[in-house]
Amino acid sequence: MSAAAASSHPGQVLLGSQAGAAMLPVCDHYSGVEARMRKSLALQAEITAEFGACVFDVTLDCEDGAPVGGEAEHAALVTELAIGAAPGMRVGARVHPVDHPAFAGDVMTIAGRAGDRLSHLMVPKVESIQDVITAAEALDNVGAESLPLHVLIESPLAVHHAFDIAAHPRVQSLSFGLMDFVSAHAGAIPADGMAAAGQFTHPLVVRAKLAIASAAHAHGKVPSHCVVTEFNDLDALRQAARRASGEFGYTRMWSIHPNQIRPIVEAFAPDESQVGKAADILLAASAAQWAPISLHGSLHDRASYRHFWQVLIRAHATGRALPPEVQHWFAPKGP
Repeated sequence: MSAAAASSHPGQVLLGSQAGAAMLPVCDHYSGVEARMRKSLALQAEITAEFGACVFDVTLDCEDGAPVGGEAEHAALVTELAIGAAPGMRVGARVHPVDHPAFAGDVMTIAGRAGDRLSHLMVPKVESIQDVITAAEALDNVGAESLPLHVLIESPLAVHHAFDIAAHPRVQSLSFGLMDFVSAHAGAIPADGMAAAGQFTHPLVVRAKLAIASAAHAHGKVPSHCVVTEFNDLDALRQAARRASGEFGYTRMWSIHPNQIRPIVEAFAPDESQVGKAADILLAASAAQWAPISLHGSLHDRASYRHFWQVLIRAHATGRALPPEVQHWFAPKGP
């Protein structure tokens, strides 16, 4: 690619130093039981072949998946599954919290043996920047210096520290742990605050969601929305996913059942009209060498160009068909 062509690429023109910021699959699927972990990995490879892109991560779970007393054996199983995943798949692992006796063993086994195979390490119950520093140092000590950290914000204190946590360079994504957050309020938030609908109406839960999303965006990190436990109610899931994406600023969401994966991907993907509009505006902007333009009665400049470029990025990441005129922007780079 020539220097002129590189300089006209929207990723460089519009995002500059942020062009390399994290853009993660919109769905993060969790499983911790061996049979379900194996099925999740097989489903990931199948859906990737269908979409032409890896549209969801699989995070193998030690915190909720490991039986008490069997933490070391479970960590070894997670390691073998990660190593054996199909090429090109994104596989992460959730370890125990940094103050749990099994944390050091989890990191040594999983990150120490499969760190170059993992897409991320999820650390739950992060309360402060010190917990992040502890986790990062543990990874460094086993030779996994480049492995990104995803962190789970699950308490009022963690929400208070969310901006400091998001600022750490090893943190790639912040997730909201709804269930533990509600439980941490000692009954002050009713159980409905954990439900698909109630989590969008209780003021303390809403405040926490907005704070986490804001902290993530302030530091160029990915905010990941919490679970919907009513996994058989796909209408409730779709509505929650649409609200998380459209109203609360989340660009990723947890799945805890295979039935939830496709609805989450669908809800977070831009529709055909959004993709077409974004392509039209960016093609016109490129032709004008990224100067302000007027199109269909509206003015656009680099601020709106950045928004519409990110629409196309999200479309590509979710397997949406792109207009032929913009496909070259997503072609693999040559050697």
